[in-house]
Order: sequence, then structure tokens, then C-alpha cells
Amino acid sequence: MAPEGGVAQAVSIVISLPHNSRWTPAAVRHASSIPPSTPLPERSRQTLRYGRTTASGEVYDMHALTAAHPSLPLGTLVEVRNLENDRRVQVRINDRGPHVKRRVIDLSYAAAQHLDMIGPGTARVEIVVVGPGEEALAAGYTVQVGAFRDPERARLVCEDLRRTFPEATVNGDGTWHRVQIGDFPRRRQAEDLRRELRRLGMAALVVTLR
Repeated sequence: MAPEGGVAQAVSIVISLPHNSRWTPAAVRHASSIPPSTPLPERSRQTLRYGRTTASGEVYDMHALTAAHPSLPLGTLVEVRNLENDRRVQVRINDRGPHVKRRVIDLSYAAAQHLDMIGPGTARVEIVVVGPGEEALAAGYTVQVGAFRDPERARLVCEDLRRTFPEATVNGDGTWHRVQIGDFPRRRQAEDLRRELRRLGMAALVVTLR
């Protein structure tokens, strides 16, 4: 999601958490409905940011059920209920925002459609956390350059990588020997390295450490 106004930026938020929750969401805020921050048509605003990289490292897809929130862990599943028509949708937090005063969540175009919010652009909603975020569960993240059945091939690839990335290592489970770089507390840090590797012509992916 992008900082500028989105289709389903919500105002007047209620956030409910499980009793044993370890998460700390943004403060509950109440406000009257206010107009979107830009005069562009709702779908046009979404189209402008379509394809941009989100805080999670994913490419924003206006047709996916996702949302931006300022503080919930990335990957958190939340149910959003439109208090004006009682329609509900479950979305996954994959970005940060909104960056507009008195607004607490920014929904994708698809999620806004589910809540019948495309016309108004803003609404009073209730947000309930229904599943933990990836960052809350993950022990960390690493960047995987390759996985090989042949341990010797994995060793050679790793040695070559160490010329530029001394922290490269091989982690095996008896079947696969995975060449990985780094141990990052945040996914975004790992995504930065993945993009650096891509610029060097190497395909890689971010994997979660458990």
C-alpha cells in the first residue's frame, strides 16, 4: 500500500485482541467520517500504487485481500467489520500505513469491495485480530540462494558466495542442502539483501527461520 489515501481507509476503529495476545496495536481512535485525502476516483488511487513494493517486501496487488496497519505485525490476519452495514472481510496485514491523520487501516480495493466501501471511501469499522503475524511467529529470516541434493555442489556455491558474502552458509536436513545468507530479525532486511542479489544476477528468496 502507498502512503497516500486509499479506497478503504477506515476511521473510528475498535481493535479487539485475544486474551493471551502479545501484540500491541495502535491506540483505539474515534472520529467522524472524513473525505478521502485525494480527489482521484477510488479505483484510480489504487491503480496508481498497483505493483509497488509493500513493507513486507511483497508487490502490492489491489485484487488481494490485504491491508496496511501502522503497528500490527506483518502477516497478522484481522477481520474488518463495516459498522454501517455489518459486512465483514478477513485481510492480511502486509504493509504500513495509512499515513493520514485519524485513520488507522488502509484496505486493498478487493477488501473494500467486500465491505461495500468503494463509493464512500471511508467508513467506521471494527478490527479484530484473528491470527498471529508472521513476525510474531518467526525466529528470523534468511535469504536462500539455492537448494541442492548434492552436498558438494552446495559447498561450491557457498564458497563462491563467501567471496562477497562471508556469512553464507549451507544448512542441510539430510535430503536438501540449502545455501543461505544472513539471519535477520525483520523480513524487510532480508528482502533488501534479496534485491541486492537480484541486481548481481542471482535468483534468491526469503525464507522464515523457526
